[in-house]
Amino acid sequence: MSKIKEAFKNGKAFIPFITGGDPDLETTKKLIIEMQNAGADIIEVGIPFSDPIAEGQVIQKSDLRALEAGCTTDKLMDALIEIKDRIHIPLVFMTYINVIYKYGKKKFMDRCNECGICGIIVPDCPYEEKNELLPECTEAGIELISMIAPTSHDRIKMIAKEAQGFLYCVSSLGVTGVRKEIKTDINGMIELVKEVSDVPCAVGFGISTPRCMQICRRSNCRKCHCKNSCRTWKRQCTICFTVCKRNERGCKKIELINRIRCQKARSLLYGLI
Repeated sequence: MSKIKEAFKNGKAFIPFITGGDPDLETTKKLIIEMQNAGADIIEVGIPFSDPIAEGQVIQKSDLRALEAGCTTDKLMDALIEIKDRIHIPLVFMTYINVIYKYGKKKFMDRCNECGICGIIVPDCPYEEKNELLPECTEAGIELISMIAPTSHDRIKMIAKEAQGFLYCVSSLGVTGVRKEIKTDINGMIELVKEVSDVPCAVGFGISTPRCMQICRRSNCRKCHCKNSCRTWKRQCTICFTVCKRNERGCKKIELINRIRCQKARSLLYGLI
């Protein structure tokens, strides 16, 4: 089992994001260590870039601060090497394909190994073009993390079948940043994935509070009503992972128990990026 998949061994993983070098590299090192100590299962480290097309204003400004402070890809990697022995959870780079091409694909992956990076997320490298990076990733043992979006439709199963590490599920159209509401059928996307793969799914873009996670991973326990039928079936709550056993006499009681458990689970984010 890969180190990234192992992070999901309890069924859920907390994956916070940080821009490397903002406000400076010394602070970045301290924050990564503290994020780990605070319970992060995986940390996504953004390599600052001048044209971050997938990012909203918050991360765009963060990238600019890091670049103005003198952060480069090499300097960020050197900083991660300095704390490598103190980090026991997976680190994942979020970057753009221009950065990798400019650096050199093989050299980039080799350096990822040196600084403890287990996977990379490249938003502007779609599934159809992943072979631009996959050979170098495979040779270096770096997992190339795929992304699916609400517009992926029939491509979801195709992408999921070959996904590595975890599957990045984009919560909504547009760029990263805080959202007041998320209307995407996240459960529907994940159900399509699970039909063809057991790869862990992590929800990203706009996930900033436990409330956002509640919206994205709305409990299926509320679907446990009998509807005047005595059929029995099982359904797993998507937040607290309790199995609901529905039958004519017992479903309302079990539904209540699951709702209570889900209340406690709402603050445990299934995949926060």
